[in-house]
Amino acid sequence: MVSVQYLTHHFSHLLSSFGGKEPNPKGLFIKKCRFSQIYSDGMSSYAHSNQFYNHRSRVVKASVSNNVGEKIEIVYNPEERINRLADEVDKNTGLSRLSLFSPCKVNLFLRITGKRADGFHDLASLFHVISLGDKMKFSLSPSKTTDRLSTNVPGIPIDDQNLIIKALNLYRRKTGSDKFFWIHVDKRIPTGAGLGGGSSNAATALWAANQFNGCIATEKELQEWSCEIGSDIPFFFSHGAAYCTGRGEIVKDIPTPIPLDLPMVLIKPQESCPTGEVYKRLHLDRTSSVDPLSLLNKISLNGISQDICINDLEIPAFDVVPSLKRLKKRVISAGRGEYNAVFMSGSGSTIVGIGSPEPPQFVYDDEDLKNVFITDARFITRIENDWYNESNLPISSPSKPLEASNDLSNE
Repeated sequence: MVSVQYLTHHFSHLLSSFGGKEPNPKGLFIKKCRFSQIYSDGMSSYAHSNQFYNHRSRVVKASVSNNVGEKIEIVYNPEERINRLADEVDKNTGLSRLSLFSPCKVNLFLRITGKRADGFHDLASLFHVISLGDKMKFSLSPSKTTDRLSTNVPGIPIDDQNLIIKALNLYRRKTGSDKFFWIHVDKRIPTGAGLGGGSSNAATALWAANQFNGCIATEKELQEWSCEIGSDIPFFFSHGAAYCTGRGEIVKDIPTPIPLDLPMVLIKPQESCPTGEVYKRLHLDRTSSVDPLSLLNKISLNGISQDICINDLEIPAFDVVPSLKRLKKRVISAGRGEYNAVFMSGSGSTIVGIGSPEPPQFVYDDEDLKNVFITDARFITRIENDWYNESNLPISSPSKPLEASNDLSNE
């Protein structure tokens, strides 16, 4: 076994060679770890995140006499010296890569309550994050002028039309950061679906940029900034369930009103619903008159039911894609009560069935539906100061490869 004297000499020499300034280039010390004890038999214990797993203390002591005969005790504490070096490693080793889950959302109800002077519409909606999501990988770029974006789905814009690039530009503008990124998005969320995939990607990019910059902005600031580039983006800085008003940017976090293990199926036909076209066909005299707060109260007390899942954008979306109305009716009819509710999410074209992870059999059998996107999902949330987590999500792979729609609005 290696003696404690040898270890003491070795670490003392190592520390002096770095001058307390340079981290070991080979990564001898693991970030966030502390060597808390060194024993005379050569064994050691360590601590992670300041939680020590062995509390026996060991220091090296020696007594020497000076030139006037006085005895002096020299105490050397390896833990203190090595922890000091670990702090230097923490300070000098920055984040260089990050992989994040970027989930989508459904609107459990969506009321359009009026037309605004700025041309937008006021809405009141219960948003909830679900377990279908994209995978996003971020790396620091050596470039100081350009982000580089790639994706597995052809046809999606990879320049500053994309909300991801807009989000990173926004972050640099707000914070003065000079960091640029390489980003790859493994798309699972279909585009033109009313699921907020582009908005989620933008929110995830803002959260990632903040991590690379040492969290210099608060989550509240990220949320407030994000509404400058998209109305749905602020929602994703909630904890997963929120009552949203205004253009959607006024976000009130609420406890999730429904069981997180409640299954659902998403069915998106090949046709998409361009958001702008849906709103062009919206007529306020054809919307519901139900108070959205009463819907929120009912779902909190009684759970999801068909009469609660109102979406005022269904009628104009069905005008844009008539087959969508037939699909919703067929799912309700063929479900024979298997679903608590069947509704369209957002501006479409995804039909959501709550209560079962499986679509009706006709979705598999009908030749006209051979290209539909089908997947199961469930509701998810996140904890404060942490992003949404993909681990342990019981979600199957989508039924078909994704394709970009003609609607490049990032919705």
